This record gives sequence, structure tokens and C-alpha cells, in this order.
Amino acid sequence: MTATEPVGTPIPADVAQPAPGATPPRPPLIARAAAELVGTAALVAVVVGSGIQATRLTQDVALQLLANSTATVFGLGVLIALLGPVSGAHFNPAVTLAEWWTARRGGAGVAARELAVYVPSQIIGAIAGAILADAMFGEPLVKWSAHDRSAGNLLLGEVVATAGLILLIFGLARTDRLRFAPVAVASYIGAAYWFTSSTSFANPAVTIGRAFTDTFAGIAPASVPGFIGMQLAGAVLGLALVAVIFLPAKPATAGAAGA
Repeated sequence: MTATEPVGTPIPADVAQPAPGATPPRPPLIARAAAELVGTAALVAVVVGSGIQATRLTQDVALQLLANSTATVFGLGVLIALLGPVSGAHFNPAVTLAEWWTARRGGAGVAARELAVYVPSQIIGAIAGAILADAMFGEPLVKWSAHDRSAGNLLLGEVVATAGLILLIFGLARTDRLRFAPVAVASYIGAAYWFTSSTSFANPAVTIGRAFTDTFAGIAPASVPGFIGMQLAGAVLGLALVAVIFLPAKPATAGAAGA
């Protein structure tokens, strides 16, 4: 119905209408893959670019992290709001894998075919985003990071960060509050920058992309496998927490007759 069409205009009988309660049609898979690629690229460009900018503006590490985390919060919130209706705005293989696992067990989520398209799109996008950020700031387009992040406490931070992210996203889904995801997810990542020792990568694709830049947000390639392993472990822990915390409500028992 257009804005100028009078209220009550009958719908032609030959126009197919969705059945009541039917799932609305989803965008084509190529559109969803493009959204995941572009969204992940933009996210990594924000993370890496704001890190470069921060180090050029101040030598105070706390201010650098504040600038980096603030830009990430705003950028991530905008990207989820914009691309969520297209692909779900995963931008994260851990989230996609968790959705696939949920779908295998009878819940809503992505199918194996979508998983096989989403994850490579996210990884390619992350690498492209890091290269784009380096290009914008006149850095070498590809220079492996020398920022070692292999310490055990940092790996623990990644487990915590990823578990919390999965708990948040799937908890919102279980309680029918995904409309709050742009604010809630961005806010969580902003907080996790500060309360986790690893500054909350919480994303295998972003971790891979950040290995391509030897700047503030970089991670040494040798540290990447450990981070990804802990992120996947965190995703499993997050799903376990969702299963325990968001158990389906039991129907109330009827009172005794005549009570």
C-alpha cells in the first residue's frame, strides 16, 4: 500500500499473500553474504583505523584505548542497526557457528549452506578492513603485527569476552528482545574492552584481520590460533550458559477444583 492509496482498497485476488504467522521471506544469500563481508570489513576498519588515529593524537595508552573503544561502540552499533535486517549482522564466525549449532538442535539459526558462505565472507571482510584502514592512514598495506598476545591471562580474557557476547545475543533472542541488539551488543563490547585483559577481540574473523596490521590494534600471527581456540571455547561456554539460564518456563499448574 502506498501513501496515497486510500485505506480499505481491496487487494487483488490474484496477488499471493503470506499465510498468517508465516516466516517473512529472507534476502537472497548473495545479499546476506555481501552484508557480512561489508559489515565485518567496516568493523575492522573502525577498530584498526581508530587505533592508528589514537596513537597519532596522544601517547597516553589509557586515552588511546578510550578512543579505540568509543569508536568501536558507535561503529558497531550503527553497523548492526543497518545490516541486521539483511544478514543478522553476525560479523563473527563464533556467532554464526553458535547459530548453526542452535539450528541443528531445532532452534532458529543458519543452515550449513549459510555457514559455509558467512564465515569466509567474514574472514575476507576482516582482512580487507585492516588493509583499508592501513591505506587510509598511509601505513604499509600488509605488515604482520608484532604485538604478542599469547599470555595465559589474555587467553582467559577471550574466553570470558566471547562467552559473555554469546550469552547476550542468544539471551536477547530467547527473551524476544533482539530489537535492543544494536545498543546492547555495542555496549557490551565497549565495556569488555576495559574489563577483559585481552581488550575483547571475541571474534575469530576480526582476530585474523588484525594480524595483518602492525599498529595499535594488531595481534601477532603466532598469537592468532590461541585466541581463536579460546573464542570458540567461550562460544561453547556461552551456549551452555544460555541453556541453563534461559530454560523454557513451565506452565502454571491449575488450582484444585473449588479452591
